[in-house]
Amino acid sequence: MTNTPKKTPMHFISLKIPDVLLIRHQRHQDERGDFMELFRHGIFTRRCGDFCFVQDNLSRSRQGTLRGLHYQREKPQGKLIQVMVGTIFDVAVDIRAGSPTCGQWVGLQLSAEEATSLWIPPGFAHGFYVQSEWAHVLYKCTDYYAPQFEGTLNWSDPTLAIEWPLIENVPLILSDKDRNAPFWKKPHL
Repeated sequence: MTNTPKKTPMHFISLKIPDVLLIRHQRHQDERGDFMELFRHGIFTRRCGDFCFVQDNLSRSRQGTLRGLHYQREKPQGKLIQVMVGTIFDVAVDIRAGSPTCGQWVGLQLSAEEATSLWIPPGFAHGFYVQSEWAHVLYKCTDYYAPQFEGTLNWSDPTLAIEWPLIENVPLILSDKDRNAPFWKKPHL
């Protein structure tokens, strides 16, 4: 009997900021549809650290919506992002004081069609822009939402210079909080 190596259900890819990871999931397809394992604690903690998820959030947003850049000054949340419906451009900004990548951002497109998730560790501001007609975004958090510690950075801050792929002729939809968010002042967390 031959020992065939087992395929891992999650493959981790470091991005421009090495602590932010793209996770490719193994997708199993047949005539019924497909199946993929989105999370396995043992594999995740070996690669990302011993984090425990305590809260799941689901955001449903229409095209042109930009949410973010959000963070918590105390009790920072790590987030595992998965797009269930549609396509988004997802952004993480390193706001960890003393980090060699503090003030840098990483962004990439995530969609329901791809078998991917994005891991953003605690200490990052997070936001996304909806490119499809609708997007449903599920994210697992390592700490509870604490509105008393909530912070927001301005999505259009020239210091951060995030290259948002805004869709021409689609109105930008922002909350008042996001529209009036302050600009970046280093160091942050």
